[in-house]
Amino acid sequence: NTLDSQSAGEDNDRERANQSDPSCDTILLQADPWKPCQRSRATVKEWLLRLRSCLGTVCGMEWYGYAALGISMAVLSFLVDLSVTKLLRAHQWLYLKLEGNGLLQFFCWTLYPACLCAAASSFTDNICPFSTGSGIPEVRTMLAGIEMPHYLSLTNLFTKLVALVCTLAAGSTIFLGKVGPFVHLSTIVGAYFSNLCTLIQGNKKERAAGEMLVVAAAVGVASCFGAPISGVLFSVEVMCSHFALRHYCPCFFSAACGALMFRLLSVWSGDGETPQALFKTNFPSSLPFYPLEIILFALLGLLCGAVSCCYLFCHRRVLRFTKTNPFLVKALTTEKGLYSGVVALFLASLTFPPSAGQYMASKLTMKQLLTSLLDSRQWSSQSHNASVQPGPDPLLEWSSSGSPVLSLAVFLLVKVWMMVLAWTLPLPTGYFMPVFVYGAALGRLFGEGAAYVSSTALTSSQQWASVNPGGYALAGAAAFSGAVTHTLSPALLALELTGQFSHALPVLLATLLANAVARSGHRPSFYDALSIGKRLPHLPSLVKASPRLPFTPIGQVLESRSVQLQKVAGPAEVQHAVNTSTDQQIPVVDSHESQIVLGFVLRSELLMFLRHCETDGTLEKHLDEVCCIHPNSVLLSPHNTVQEAHGILSLLGVQTLCVADRGRLVGVITWPEMKRILEDLAKEI
Repeated sequence: NTLDSQSAGEDNDRERANQSDPSCDTILLQADPWKPCQRSRATVKEWLLRLRSCLGTVCGMEWYGYAALGISMAVLSFLVDLSVTKLLRAHQWLYLKLEGNGLLQFFCWTLYPACLCAAASSFTDNICPFSTGSGIPEVRTMLAGIEMPHYLSLTNLFTKLVALVCTLAAGSTIFLGKVGPFVHLSTIVGAYFSNLCTLIQGNKKERAAGEMLVVAAAVGVASCFGAPISGVLFSVEVMCSHFALRHYCPCFFSAACGALMFRLLSVWSGDGETPQALFKTNFPSSLPFYPLEIILFALLGLLCGAVSCCYLFCHRRVLRFTKTNPFLVKALTTEKGLYSGVVALFLASLTFPPSAGQYMASKLTMKQLLTSLLDSRQWSSQSHNASVQPGPDPLLEWSSSGSPVLSLAVFLLVKVWMMVLAWTLPLPTGYFMPVFVYGAALGRLFGEGAAYVSSTALTSSQQWASVNPGGYALAGAAAFSGAVTHTLSPALLALELTGQFSHALPVLLATLLANAVARSGHRPSFYDALSIGKRLPHLPSLVKASPRLPFTPIGQVLESRSVQLQKVAGPAEVQHAVNTSTDQQIPVVDSHESQIVLGFVLRSELLMFLRHCETDGTLEKHLDEVCCIHPNSVLLSPHNTVQEAHGILSLLGVQTLCVADRGRLVGVITWPEMKRILEDLAKEI
């Protein structure tokens, strides 16, 4: 007995020492005879614990997560660009090798993107159907508080990444980008980094909802273009209904890490000598624009706003048509690969260079198109000499049909409906960059007209002899993309991409006026239309479709009374509530007869109450004797609107809101319940 008591005492002392000493994991690992390499495992774990302790003294572990998120997304973006570039060069090499045989060149030009699109569509449909589309509408819904776990899975990450490479490798014939899918990919990676930081910290408390997801949305844009400031502004404008100031510094820190890493990777790969703007421009620095040109930039903004209204109208009609036409519904449900291949084949046939493609510079990639449109030279007065150029001049592609202005006009007329058709493809696609390039073409045509008029009608005064059409292309890109998305961040993005901050004032003016025209009449933006078409429970988008919807009284859409407990509930009633409800907060009433709301009790406390009753073996304990009844900070009335309830859930970050009429419990609003309410209301649109 004495030996037993001594050994028990030594065990207790050893346990207390282990709890106070970080090296307890080493002792435990060495004492376990079933684990191989005991001493090595213990040493590694001890050093990891010391490293965590050292890093934690500098700043919180979440900041290392923000930096790792930005760097990892920049590496991923660079690898995607590198893979797409290799595939595009392979297509171009094969096309040039077949020169002299028009039929084989036609098959090469059309079948290559068609097969890639069909493969990408079939791959996503068979592996993860949630990976199609942009992903931004779904991310906006998640940031609003609605849980959509299927969109944050690793399967979705892998599927979307592989299919995105195939989609981008189809080239400018399909005219699709990568911004939207990369925001979604960044959100998936951010969700896993958030879980990793929580695991490393050993913190069992719930973190602020969506904090890492908001940061990831900014990183997605920054890692695509190396533009951290506009990435954060994009996250504020597009992604968040309510942007908390606590997200401000993390967003900038992570976006700056991603943008810097993206530009450094370009330097190390040999594409540049130093981190700089992604699109080089040669605008004159002494006199960027004349004062009276502000009027022309304002007119360009109004023109971009009017064209965006027509474009958004066509986009909404096509979305509605794809949802109602029986043939398209069947094709987009059962034959996605075939549909994508046929549409891609049709689009590629229209852009075949020896035929109609010569009128829209179809040989140029998306980056080459934007670079050529931002050129400061006046195309109408340029005589391009290929022998002077050190390499192939992109401007020659616009002059292959004879007149570059004619090519611009054909490009604008054809690409507008080609974009709408391409965006019906069930692929991981980005919609921002094509709109940005289209706006640059619209501004370029406007600038060429202004340059031609100034060079012919005002030659006597010589005041406007050097009008820069590239500046109008820059303003048009920002204005049109801003009008389509109902945001101002494209204005800053255009300046960051080119480094031309001398045009900040006219670009911002054009974007503001284009937004004013596009927002008139409460028209939904491009992303709002996608959310409405998919019937996502995203309240800001649903408001654009039905302005009266958010003013619906919560009492009209609330379900029957949820699970509740009275303050004198016993173990049997508590056990029934735990088994029938998954909510983390369960309301407590004075009694089932009076239904007077007293507050709520946490699910964890109810489980402790049941364990306490099991341990004591008594069934006479009451709920209010063991558990703490927390008072409700906010109590809703049945006359409160859906918008008010949604705003309180989002701003306060609460999980449960009690709805009471004169103190009597009517129902409970949780995020799953709010999701059901919004989905039911979306069916009425």
